[in-house]
Amino acid sequence: MRTRTRIGGALAAAVCGLAILAPVADAQVGGGTWKSWSPGYKEQRKGCGQISGLTFKLTCSDGSGEQRAERRYETYAGGTHQFEGSFKITSMGGSRISLKQTFRDGPNAGPYFLLAVEKGGRLYAVENGQTVATGATAGTSVRVTTINQVGSSHQVYINGSLKQTDDSPSGSYYDKFGSYRTASGAGPITVQWSGIKFWTR
Repeated sequence: MRTRTRIGGALAAAVCGLAILAPVADAQVGGGTWKSWSPGYKEQRKGCGQISGLTFKLTCSDGSGEQRAERRYETYAGGTHQFEGSFKITSMGGSRISLKQTFRDGPNAGPYFLLAVEKGGRLYAVENGQTVATGATAGTSVRVTTINQVGSSHQVYINGSLKQTDDSPSGSYYDKFGSYRTASGAGPITVQWSGIKFWTR
């Protein structure tokens, strides 16, 4: 946050000197130097999905139809892109709800990685059903980080620990988060996200 407080010349010079020595951005995982990125987004609501700020709800228990409440961020092509955010489920009567997605765009558009949660707190990859982590129960804050090095690898971190690495084909991608009913899932669910950050290099 920028401050409007006026300070003395010597102190200002010292502060400026420190700023010059500081790294461009400090990501919590991935190592090296990153640049902060602020991609635009649009909200997506379908069915019984509701959005209020960073709170995303599915208010129904429908096991069919499109039920979603998400933020869809702008597309990127090439490079290495890191997403970070924390979620806390405040109530969950349903199960198998996708919380974070990395999507492919362009000619190969479609889901690439979907992180979903089951009742009981198991986090899993929708594509293959593989367990990513456990303990995502109501009231527990969970930090999710994905690093997509386009054309090389896609990594998933939970609370700072690397949990999954997959190949990342060349092409265009974008990030989404919120709450989305998977093909085998149903609500209701209320999930609050916070600390949303993006970096690139």
